[in-house]
Amino acid sequence: MEIASQNSFVLTDYTDRGYFEQSWRFMIDNYSKFAIATWGSLLAHELAYFIISFPAFIFQFIPAMQKLKIQQDKPETWANQWKCLKLIIFSHLFIQLPMISTVFTYTEITGTPYDYESIPPWYKLLFKSLLCLLIEDCWHYFFHRILHHGSFYKYIHKVHHNFQAPFGLAAEYAHPIETIILGGGFFIGIVIFCDHLIFMWLWMCLRVIEAVDAHTGYNHWQPLHLLPYYGGAHFHDFHHKIFVGNFSSTFTYWDKLFGTDHQYRKFCEESKKKE
Repeated sequence: MEIASQNSFVLTDYTDRGYFEQSWRFMIDNYSKFAIATWGSLLAHELAYFIISFPAFIFQFIPAMQKLKIQQDKPETWANQWKCLKLIIFSHLFIQLPMISTVFTYTEITGTPYDYESIPPWYKLLFKSLLCLLIEDCWHYFFHRILHHGSFYKYIHKVHHNFQAPFGLAAEYAHPIETIILGGGFFIGIVIFCDHLIFMWLWMCLRVIEAVDAHTGYNHWQPLHLLPYYGGAHFHDFHHKIFVGNFSSTFTYWDKLFGTDHQYRKFCEESKKKE
């Protein structure tokens, strides 16, 4: 049974359905595909980014967490965090939003479904998202390595390395050109695997979780650490500390294969000897 409310929303009786289904069907019934694909995707990204970044922000105020801080001689400062936030807001609105706006066009061209009935099983969505991590990691390794050469580093990638001791919010602190270049790896998985809008959102949230985790600056455990060869904060923090090596975004095998983690391995060995 459907009735129109005073604010023109279509209210359907889904009380016999789960909360997620109720919410998804309400969204499909009351918003256009353009609004869902564009503003819904932006909202999903912003919620994921700032919610996942929040614990890392809180860590700096918890004395017990300081023993897990990787670069303990470089505490977070309000000036750096405010500087970071300003660029993040600019990037999200003027760089990432235009990129996100292509989602609607892509789904229209490919006939990607939005409806609840077409949502694939959760395990298929998760499996394909993990495959996307592998693809993005490959793209990120080689293009990240290129960005560390000559003028590419001086005029583009140096912006991201503004913070030698990274913190969660700095995960997407980057030059607009870098955002576009490294962002290409994110869209490859969508082209290959996307069979529903919800897949885009899940893959986007997973990528955000990984990126923020790598930049938290705290060596704490989270579920992604269950993945074989997962790098995490300790692996990527070393990259920010010395500016070279450890070029992968998620996993460690590309660095192992090309030997670009040799300084990191040496550092880990020396740290163990000191314990």
